Amino acid sequence: LTTSCRPMAASGQPRKLQEQVAHGGPVRCVHIGRKSGGVMVTGGDDKKVNLWSVGRPNAILSLAGHTSSVESVSFDCSERTVVAGSAGGTLKMWDLEHGRVARTLTGHRSSAITVEWHPYGEFFASGSADTYLKVWDMRQRACIQTYRGHAGAVRNLLFSPDGRWVVSGCDGGEVRLWDLTAGKLLTELCTHAGAVSALAIHPTEFLMATAAADRTVRLWDLETFSPVGAALPEPGGGSRRVAFTPDGSALLSAGEESLRGWGWEPARCHLHIETRWSRLSDFCIVGGGGGGGGGEREGGEGEVLAAALHECVVTVWGVRLDELRGLGHPPPAGAARLEGGGRREGARHEGGANHLASASSR
Repeated sequence: LTTSCRPMAASGQPRKLQEQVAHGGPVRCVHIGRKSGGVMVTGGDDKKVNLWSVGRPNAILSLAGHTSSVESVSFDCSERTVVAGSAGGTLKMWDLEHGRVARTLTGHRSSAITVEWHPYGEFFASGSADTYLKVWDMRQRACIQTYRGHAGAVRNLLFSPDGRWVVSGCDGGEVRLWDLTAGKLLTELCTHAGAVSALAIHPTEFLMATAAADRTVRLWDLETFSPVGAALPEPGGGSRRVAFTPDGSALLSAGEESLRGWGWEPARCHLHIETRWSRLSDFCIVGGGGGGGGGEREGGEGEVLAAALHECVVTVWGVRLDELRGLGHPPPAGAARLEGGGRREGARHEGGANHLASASSR
């Protein structure tokens, strides 16, 4: 299997939307709101959680209360609540409307590196340097499931669109899929030779992408749990984030030196844009409909947003999808589709949350 990559026209270059000092010390994490693409939350060594409007220089809120550096942050789907994980392992739920701590949760033995909200229902997952993955129920204000078995720190988490699975990637290079209803391991993928850096699930197909420090991106069939084609090479520093376009026609991989757009079967790089991002920490597609997020920002075609960190500075970059000429490739032949040809219907969504709630009450 061979791959090729052609340069992208200069008109598709990302533009700088914002650059500012975000904390009184090094910035440790950043998350852009997927619903609007217009808000951003950051965490820093100064033990604060700061809320921003994308493109504006002053913080909307500065929240103090953590006793160690803030290592992970994430908005819920309404962008009204943020969960933040600290170096000490404590998690705090922040009520943004009232600017206060709603809940404090403990359970991890060391740094809470990553947090991810369940798509439906009052649940979220956290991954830690203690190698554990935990699922939390906000109504019970407690951890309802703890998953063990990773060989290294759990740095990446992702729920399936129907909320029945959670996927975890660790420093040891393996990716595991967990069945939330049964509360057990579904499968382990023998994946990468380096730490897993990113996960993404296709908006309409049973297809997953993984990226890692071994400078490869891999595609996986989620019905057979087998690889789709060969690993896609990522020269330079490799990919730190991956995302499928909202229509599912391409996979974007982003590193500190480049932004690439991939098709598959056969593997082909449709575009390559050189970037000058520093430490890329968040990457998403908002607008455009489909699986990339609701997107209230202007522009119906959708927009790629990337947030990079350098010491105490956060820089946000943007590029419209319609400027990325050459993107687009059909999904793999024979790939199974999610029901309805898109995100699963509401009843299935609610079912995922209800099954998790039932499991937590057993």
